[in-house]
Amino acid sequence: MADTRRQLVTAVRRALANARAAGRARLAHAERDLAAAVARHARLAEAAARLPERVAAERDARLAELDRRYAAALADLSERTRRAAAAAAPGAASAPWHAWQPAPGARAESPGRLRIGAFHLPGLPPVPALVPLLDYGHVALVGDDEAAAAGVLSTLLLRALGRVEPGCVHLIGYDPGRLGGGLAGFAPLAHAKLLTLVGPGGLTSLLDELVDHVRRINETVLVGEYGSLGELAAATGRRPEPWRLVVLLGDGEELSRHERAQLDRLARAGAACGVHLVTRGVPIDGPTVTTIHIDRDTATMTDAPGLPLVLDEPPPTELVIDTCRRLAQQVSAGPAPLVLTDLLPADIWTEDATAGLTAPIGYGLDGQLVTLTLSDYPPHALIGGPSGTGKTNLIYAWMGSLAARYSPDELEFYLLDFKEGVSFARFAPGHRDPSWLPHVRLVGVNVNTDREFGLALLRFLRAELRRRADAAKRHEVTKLAELRAEDPGGRWPRIVAVVDEFQVLLDGHDALAMEAAELLEDLARRGRSQGIHLVLASQDVSGIQALWGRSALIAQFTLRIALPKARRILPETNTAAELLPRHHAVVNPESGAPEANRIVRVPAASDRDTWHALQHRLWRHRPAHLPPPRLFDGDAVPRLRDAPDFAALDASRPEARREPVALLGETIDVHARSAQLALPRAPGRNLAVLGTRVDEACAVLGAAAQSLARQFAQGAARFDVVCLDPDAAAAARALHAALPGDTGWSEHDALPDVLARVAEELLEPVEDPRPRFLVLYAVDAATTRLSTSAAGRSVVDKLRRILHTGPERHVHVLAWWRGVTRMRDDLGGIGSRTDHIGAWVALDVHGAELGPPLYPRAGGPPWYPRPWRGLYFDRSIHRTAEVIIPYDLS
Repeated sequence: MADTRRQLVTAVRRALANARAAGRARLAHAERDLAAAVARHARLAEAAARLPERVAAERDARLAELDRRYAAALADLSERTRRAAAAAAPGAASAPWHAWQPAPGARAESPGRLRIGAFHLPGLPPVPALVPLLDYGHVALVGDDEAAAAGVLSTLLLRALGRVEPGCVHLIGYDPGRLGGGLAGFAPLAHAKLLTLVGPGGLTSLLDELVDHVRRINETVLVGEYGSLGELAAATGRRPEPWRLVVLLGDGEELSRHERAQLDRLARAGAACGVHLVTRGVPIDGPTVTTIHIDRDTATMTDAPGLPLVLDEPPPTELVIDTCRRLAQQVSAGPAPLVLTDLLPADIWTEDATAGLTAPIGYGLDGQLVTLTLSDYPPHALIGGPSGTGKTNLIYAWMGSLAARYSPDELEFYLLDFKEGVSFARFAPGHRDPSWLPHVRLVGVNVNTDREFGLALLRFLRAELRRRADAAKRHEVTKLAELRAEDPGGRWPRIVAVVDEFQVLLDGHDALAMEAAELLEDLARRGRSQGIHLVLASQDVSGIQALWGRSALIAQFTLRIALPKARRILPETNTAAELLPRHHAVVNPESGAPEANRIVRVPAASDRDTWHALQHRLWRHRPAHLPPPRLFDGDAVPRLRDAPDFAALDASRPEARREPVALLGETIDVHARSAQLALPRAPGRNLAVLGTRVDEACAVLGAAAQSLARQFAQGAARFDVVCLDPDAAAAARALHAALPGDTGWSEHDALPDVLARVAEELLEPVEDPRPRFLVLYAVDAATTRLSTSAAGRSVVDKLRRILHTGPERHVHVLAWWRGVTRMRDDLGGIGSRTDHIGAWVALDVHGAELGPPLYPRAGGPPWYPRPWRGLYFDRSIHRTAEVIIPYDLS
């Protein structure tokens, strides 16, 4: 029992101890939770105390970020607004007046909108107030503030004038109340016909004229292909009509029904055709009308209803007047020319010349390209205009337009310029520029004193005409187009021969002028069928009887091109050229009939940079086999070493000549041909050079001797140089040095010994097979001095014997006499025979001194000496003497 009790007590005690331990543990945990709660409460209390500060800081940071973003947005908006305004109203359309000046846009660029002020909204950057006008619509100014409305009117007009090329805006003013006073600042434009004022009572006729103008534009310019002139300009890069700004300032008078109807028509259709209305006191309405309300305190626009508009200050009166005066001066001086690229195709050499040559020359008054054609009709062209009117530029533009369309296999140019200058020289390779126009085969410049070259060109063209005519006969056809079809493998380009200042060729009544006129008539009459076309240009052809006296000739030139103030190119009844501005021409393909006139604006083509851009492009595409053109410069002296015939004289070549030939100079010919003197074993094959010009005489003898030496190997020919004129000593010694090393040299009193030795050799029966050439400088200086003595007479006799018998033994004399009389004295005096002088070159000797027996015709050849030219006659080959240019031996 006791044990049970003890066990029970122990168990209770154990349970009580466990309960106390658990209670203490729970108490400790509760105390810890309480402490944590107190700490948490303290933290919450601290956080609650700091919360207003944190909220305020966060709020301030967010507000600052919003302010920054707002400022950035405003700056971006302002920049975008500025850029949009600059794009919509560039340059003079919106520039402030203190920095304003005219700034025309590109030809295809729209003028854009015009600034009159700005919209100001609280907290926002100003927004430019831009008015659509040119190529857009019309403007109506309404309200009771007349001064402000006048300022807006001046702003619109001046900005419009400054945004386009001078002359492209015509102002038309109707101001019956102030009789034009509302446009007083623009009055200087009237001097250039850019401002027209319509008086009271003229409104009806003005509106009728404008409506008719709109009708004409739709009918003849837009022709249903374009919706507006602005669209046409954007598509083609040109604007054929100026804008017409019609300012209608009403005085309260009511419009008639007809006037109202015409005004409504213009409001609907005028803007597309370049007619724009700016009205005040004349109500207009429509979708293309911008109405600007201007009251004492406010201004608004229909394009931005409800937005307050702050108008810009009007332009200063001095700026308006000065700008209008300068614009009027520029327009009065004439429009700037177009550019050559306006005439060029996108791809070169795509056209076929079988039926003819067609290419644009410029723009007509209707804005369309005007083309010129050379074919069977019209076959030839006549161009005329005083100096400075653009004749050369027109020729350049026409040639460039043709050359870009037709390849060198389709078109060839032969160019001749008789005026003093080298305007055609750039078509041939030069020192500064090695390029050339691939179509050009011949260029002749500075030929005003070398009419023979013009005659040579005509002779060449006639020979080409015969060649083509013969080919046509073989193929049983008559025209070039048919010949090309029958002979597709042949090369039959059309030829255009341009002769500037052609009247020089026909001046005078000599044989050369008569032959030139006959050749021109033949080429003009028959050339059309064989693709040979003549383009003759002149400053004034009124006095050229050789041309105008031949009606059959002038009638062939049906294409007439008259530049400003040109005379006699068009018939006297056709006065269109009298009123032409600069850079324009009258083109008439019907021999000048007035109804066939086309007024053409010709682009600038002759300045070096513009032309060379085209020439280099064509030159780079030239066929590989194409040689450069022949350039004949009348002011240049050809060099012997550059002569093709001199290069061909090569003793080492197996096909070298058996018969020696002396080159005397360059002929005035289409080809760079040398004047050649054949020296076979035949009587009379000697040369006499006649005249007192030392340099030229030495050049002829030097070229002859050097060209002869080039044909023989060392020692195969003998040369003797004898100089009897101290002025010629330097040239003679230079020749001696250039000849073979065994060449004999003699001076002054040595001539008798030389002649005696040669004469004795001619008496010997054994003949030296080697040719011998005696080059005698100023031989008359010795023979004249020695002829008074018996010994001297013997010397003269020996000279005559050598001249007479030497050529048959291959001994030839190349001698210079300083006068015809002196030579005759050495040959036996008056009446003596001269047939042992088979050829001669006359320098400063008049033709009358060269009559029989030297020349077969009484009175001698028609020869008048001129510097660095000689007259060459070889009785064995010539019917008439020919002009040559002595070579430069350097």
